[in-house]
Amino acid sequence: MRWTVHGERTIYDSPWMDVRLADVELPDGRRFDHHLVRVRPAAGVAALDGAGRVLLIWRHRFITGAWGWEIPGGRVEDGEDPAESAARELVEETGYRAGPLEHVLAVRPSPGLHDGIHHVYRADGAERIGEPTDVEAERIEWVPLASVPDLAARGEIGSGATLSGLLFLYARSVSPG
Repeated sequence: MRWTVHGERTIYDSPWMDVRLADVELPDGRRFDHHLVRVRPAAGVAALDGAGRVLLIWRHRFITGAWGWEIPGGRVEDGEDPAESAARELVEETGYRAGPLEHVLAVRPSPGLHDGIHHVYRADGAERIGEPTDVEAERIEWVPLASVPDLAARGEIGSGATLSGLLFLYARSVSPG
């Protein structure tokens, strides 16, 4: 059952987000205002080494007040390809340059609230080329991919895009093909 959108208007706009109010109608005829957020796409990369480990950052998110493991990533800039964004963010946040990239997932973390899409890439290997220039992490570590289910169960992976990407890669590693 498809909703009908009669229009949208901006309530607040910034380079980060556009908060909007949509005039929507349900298939049964009920009509109401629905809040939504328009955001730029994001991209991140799970860099894997040859020893079954993934390069992660341990960081604090002030909005939730929580610490957690994340793949390096961030918003896709105007005119930038998501793969370029993912590779750029890896260098900025970790000091590592990604090996060959493969797009593995496009995650829409909260489609009932915002239109955000998070592109998750896998990199085969990463080379240390210097220090991070965008310091967002308390720690940068190679974490065993096999530990991802336990980290998730303990609530140590708070990002939905990171969790989706890592569990996808873990599932592929235990059941290839």
